[in-house]
Amino acid sequence: MPDNMYERIKKEKQVLDYLEGLLLGKLWSDTDYENRKHFGLFILYGLFVDAIVLYIYILSRGLLGFGNIGPIHIAVFVLLFLANPFICFRYYRMPLWGKILILLVKISKCYLIISYTVSLLLPRLSVRVDDLQDYLISYLNQTLEKYTEKFQASAGSFSTVLGVLAGGVHVVGTVILFALAAIVIPSLIYLAIKLVQYVWDWIVNMFIIKRFFPQRK
Repeated sequence: MPDNMYERIKKEKQVLDYLEGLLLGKLWSDTDYENRKHFGLFILYGLFVDAIVLYIYILSRGLLGFGNIGPIHIAVFVLLFLANPFICFRYYRMPLWGKILILLVKISKCYLIISYTVSLLLPRLSVRVDDLQDYLISYLNQTLEKYTEKFQASAGSFSTVLGVLAGGVHVVGTVILFALAAIVIPSLIYLAIKLVQYVWDWIVNMFIIKRFFPQRK
């Protein structure tokens, strides 16, 4: 087998292993995905969700139905959540088409999680896009004035300089905290749902699957 073909097959296998580890999870996957650190993926996921939220917020138009969560979506998610262990436990005994189908089902579940997260974050952006510039300028002026007045009694003529410096630090710190929260919150929601899913899968695996289907893979 030529070296380039071998490398291509190896890379395809690594991609499939990564998808299996990411979508199936520790309990059902045979890959070493869970043994590696995925801090970069944690950040990328948060940025991806934020990009969807900003797209919908700035352009005032939908994107692939993200953020539109209704009773049907919730019912489908609950169904997929409860059925997850029964969907995944025979993954490695399925033919290729079955594996692809299972991965597509798992991707659909991820879509519902992202859509739910978008529905939580989007209403927090209460300022209209057209009013955003005026809102930011007003916030900046009020912050600088507040710190200037705070230093006026003790700093005298330097109160303006100190007020601008302190107010600037306050604004920069607020922006950084807001950006961190925008990245961390979506990822924490996903990790929380993943943890609850793991607990449910473990319970079903221990008390049902291992009892009635002893050969899991």
